[in-house]
Amino acid sequence: MKLFWSGALGALALTLAMPAQAQQDYPNKPITIVVPLAAGSGMDSLVRLYADKLQQSLGKPVIVENKPGAALMLAAQDLTTVPADGYTLMVSTSSAMAINLTLYKKVNYDAVKDFIPISYYVKSPFILIVNPDLPAKTVPELIELAKKSNPPLNFSSPGAGVAQHLSMEYMKQRFGLNMAHVPYRNTPQSITDIVAGHVQLGFAEAGASLPLIREGKLRALAVSSLTPIPSLPDVPPFAKAANAPDFEAVSWHMLFAPAATPKPIVDRLHAEMTKIMSDPEMQAKAATIGLLPITPPSIADTQKYWASEREKWGSLVKQLGLEGSQ
Repeated sequence: MKLFWSGALGALALTLAMPAQAQQDYPNKPITIVVPLAAGSGMDSLVRLYADKLQQSLGKPVIVENKPGAALMLAAQDLTTVPADGYTLMVSTSSAMAINLTLYKKVNYDAVKDFIPISYYVKSPFILIVNPDLPAKTVPELIELAKKSNPPLNFSSPGAGVAQHLSMEYMKQRFGLNMAHVPYRNTPQSITDIVAGHVQLGFAEAGASLPLIREGKLRALAVSSLTPIPSLPDVPPFAKAANAPDFEAVSWHMLFAPAATPKPIVDRLHAEMTKIMSDPEMQAKAATIGLLPITPPSIADTQKYWASEREKWGSLVKQLGLEGSQ
């Protein structure tokens, strides 16, 4: 009997030790980072830059796998099916991890229960752009013009419920504006029609609008982040231009792992990402593609920010009557 219990206890101790040993050995095989957008996008470019740095610091290959589809939700859905061992990670944005949770009838994951944020490392601000023929040259002038215009000014976005659309609705709500939304199928179409004068204004991604701003085909009035973006240092934050100190309407990039990933692995990855994304060279590279690099906050602070973003955009989707509309 003693022999039996001794053997059983030994087996139990070995079983319990195995996960701990796996954590100590981490990583001992390649790591995959899943990107929910196509290769060549700004997000993809930045992920490939820090994947190389992670590979150097961790000593194992870090593979970038593109998995676009289902409004960035395919990658998130797939992450729920992989082992929570730190070998498959995912980058995502406010669309899949805040807005879509309320906008879509069916979301095949529970963002809060299924994932843990590893690192919040850049904001993806929007630029408030107008057709150069519009008389408004500042945000206060635009607000005044929007209040007086009859018929209302119209604005474009790449689709109902996307971040650019909701950012404009957030502005309308904050300042009591009446403007008409003109949804398009994609970002290039929505911006091209501002250039052509078919619509007057919109919030646009920096990467897509910067060349047209520099050519004088669009006028930039403000950026939607609380601080200026390096690629447009003379364009003020909307919060400052409109004297609305807390106004911010940005997307963001976060690196996630399955929620059950062991804490030592999560902490290790967080520390590595903080070191990499705090490096001035990496921050400069992020800025060149229109992103706003930040020093990653703690995981606890990231979770608080993520919760506030889910509440902010989820509430707005409901107020606009768009809950479950997609």
